[in-house]
Amino acid sequence: RVVNKFGGKLFEAGLDHSPFDVVAWAGNYAPFKYDLAASAACPDPSIYTVLTAPSHEPGSAIADFVVFPPRWMVMENTFRPPWFHRNCMTEFMGMIYGTYDAKQGGGFQAGGASLHACMTPHGPDAATCDKAANAELGPVKFDGGMAFMFETALMLKLTP
Repeated sequence: RVVNKFGGKLFEAGLDHSPFDVVAWAGNYAPFKYDLAASAACPDPSIYTVLTAPSHEPGSAIADFVVFPPRWMVMENTFRPPWFHRNCMTEFMGMIYGTYDAKQGGGFQAGGASLHACMTPHGPDAATCDKAANAELGPVKFDGGMAFMFETALMLKLTP
């Protein structure tokens, strides 16, 4: 059995095998082998951080404010949109104008926002995945929108 503490509560799940009997885990819970020589990751969003309030934990912030502006995407041999993932931080993201490059199927529009609570799975939509998986990887300028993100290591909850 696996016992996990989250948000001050204990959760339990029964397993018929060890959760450690794989090489690695992805955000979709599928075990896989990963070639560390391959470049298969989008840039870390921290490169877009505008303001930060660091915490006493290295690599974790009380609050970060991030802007995803128009930009050149030039990485070779990679999947350029953010991959399906979970974070140890809570993210509140909003679309200022245009479209978000990870939601090209139309699910995230200007004036809209999303809240990804700590450890909530999220990532690009199917249309974006299909387009990125079949794209010819030359330099591309994304200037179709601007988004922002506020993230925190603290747990946020919605109130009435």
